[in-house]
Amino acid sequence: MSSPLRGKVILITGASSGIGAELARQCAALGARVALAARDAARLEQVAADCRGRGGEAWTVAGDVSVEPDCRRLVEETVAHYGGLDILVNNAGLGASGRFEEVTDLTVFDRLMRVNYLGAVWCTAHALPHLRARRGLIVGISSLTGLTGVPKRTAYAATKHAMAGFFDSLRIELDGSGVDVTMVYPGFVFSEINQRALAPDGTPFGSRGYVRKTGETMETDHCGRLIVRAMERRDRDLVMTWRGKVGRFLKYLAPGLVDRIARRAIETRQ
Repeated sequence: MSSPLRGKVILITGASSGIGAELARQCAALGARVALAARDAARLEQVAADCRGRGGEAWTVAGDVSVEPDCRRLVEETVAHYGGLDILVNNAGLGASGRFEEVTDLTVFDRLMRVNYLGAVWCTAHALPHLRARRGLIVGISSLTGLTGVPKRTAYAATKHAMAGFFDSLRIELDGSGVDVTMVYPGFVFSEINQRALAPDGTPFGSRGYVRKTGETMETDHCGRLIVRAMERRDRDLVMTWRGKVGRFLKYLAPGLVDRIARRAIETRQ
């Protein structure tokens, strides 16, 4: 059966690695026309080659979503290349870890907000007229930390909460326009975002502090399949793990319990 994504023009930010790259591959394999955006042009071309190898059409555009003019250019060049835009996937993200009292470089908060939140806002603003023209779809890749606070993730969780508030509000504003909004809340997905995450001093973690335990992290290919299905169905939101789904409701019934669960989840990994 043909996928609803076949022939659709899909712009994916943060597409040089991790969830973004895997999502590009899977969409291309379904016949989508993907535009891959990130800062690293060479790595984008590698992903694009993978997409073409799966029978899809792929094109790359280098840019930094933390810079508003770049967000405009990513959209404009995609539309110029493909002739329109059907789906925008706001996936670009930067992580950070450390207790708030340990943070010595407070610019970490500004850097994450510009990439994770404002980058999504700016890309959406420039894409929206084109998405309206095709009754398109906006996808926001958030995190379970966008639903509930998590220790050592004050900067990261704040940006993901901001994303959730923005896109939930925008969904209401767009009701009846033909443009839908899908919010995605992955759990722990093992990808390069873990190594690029910022430490309290503002430097990348690299391999410091991140321990991957078998069975406790989701593989990017599985995560990608779940997102693709949500995109095909234009779901309102996607909470990927049973813990996330249960925790979403427990937060209102037993908030203290959710706090303890979140604390234990982080302490077992770092």
